[in-house]
Amino acid sequence: MDTNLLKELRIDHGEREPEGSGVPRWVWTVVAVVVVLAGLGGAGWWLLAGRAPTVQTAEAVAPSPTSAVGAVLQATGYVTARRQATVSAQMTGTLTKVLIEEGDRVQAGQVLAQLEDSALKATLNAAQANLLASQAQVTQAQAQLAQAQADEKRQAELLASGMTTRQAAEQSRTAVTNATALLEARRREVDAVRAQVVQAKVNFDYTIVRAPFSGVVTEKAAQVGEIISPLSAGGGFTRTGVGTIVDMDSLEVDVDVNEAYIGQVSPGMPAQAVLDAYPDWKIPSHVIAIVPTADRGKATVKVRIGLDQKDQRLVPQMAVRVAFLNQKTADKAGTPPPVPKGVLVPPSSVVQRDGKTVVFTVADGRAQLRSVTPAKLDVGAMKLLPEGVKAGERVIVAPPENLVDGMKVKVDETAH
Repeated sequence: MDTNLLKELRIDHGEREPEGSGVPRWVWTVVAVVVVLAGLGGAGWWLLAGRAPTVQTAEAVAPSPTSAVGAVLQATGYVTARRQATVSAQMTGTLTKVLIEEGDRVQAGQVLAQLEDSALKATLNAAQANLLASQAQVTQAQAQLAQAQADEKRQAELLASGMTTRQAAEQSRTAVTNATALLEARRREVDAVRAQVVQAKVNFDYTIVRAPFSGVVTEKAAQVGEIISPLSAGGGFTRTGVGTIVDMDSLEVDVDVNEAYIGQVSPGMPAQAVLDAYPDWKIPSHVIAIVPTADRGKATVKVRIGLDQKDQRLVPQMAVRVAFLNQKTADKAGTPPPVPKGVLVPPSSVVQRDGKTVVFTVADGRAQLRSVTPAKLDVGAMKLLPEGVKAGERVIVAPPENLVDGMKVKVDETAH
């Protein structure tokens, strides 16, 4: 190693800072550590800020006329049918006719489909032929009995005149008894064969699929040539039904009410239903019953709603919003006041930030802060925001404390 180079690195005593004339070296060391820690903290904050939090959203909806009427509570649900059936045959067989299509209206007892019936028809014809043969044997036994009775009468007359023996008269009486027993046996045979005919007819009728009640066909599940069976088959080639029929007169609405508000609902309570498909159609309704069980996963209780008006627009599985009304406002529902201005949002979406009441909306994957002034009166379980948010926008439910304006967010799609 070149010793001259090492000498050049040495600090001359004259160039050193005199003691007490500058800042101590340990102070500079502390400053350097603080700067490094600050840099690390800034980098950590940048990393955390860059990680988008997952949030749940809800749609801001415009108040409906039911809100103006004075809804005690609002809930969402679906139209359901209390009476519907997937119709199938009572035996396994191959379809030869399918007489229905989706949307057809059928009457109770109407033929919907027919199975291959040649074997069962032959069995029925054989049973009917046996019945005719048995009936003929009854006729024959009746004739034999009549002959035996006539012979007995003549033998009795001959015995009285002494022209025949007592033994011959007894034999004639025995012949009558035998003929009577034979006739009774033939009649019992007819009853047995008649029962076989009835059974053959029942089995033959099983090849015809009929509508159990009047309604509308909502699904056609099988075609001609397919095998159907009342029991499920493991191979996957056997259908278990021909189609589904719904009794449209049995349609009602099932809604899930948060268990925290179920105390506001009672059987017979007036209500008003609005279909998402027909928002201008206000359907007078009433509470049929509160199902006495809760869904602990959703913390809701199911409520059955009866519809006081029905027409062809109402079909199963339609989404519907139901407003529960108190009796006073229901009596005045004929002339409802104007619809409130603004939108309805969940109460948990309205929070305080820096002394202001705000909500966060989501647009292009980022949170947007909106200053709002909620109305003094709530609409059911919802907050009414006269201004600041438009109908259709999605607001963040229960926004996190660290959420700020413009922060990237990830929307939990499963919560919609």
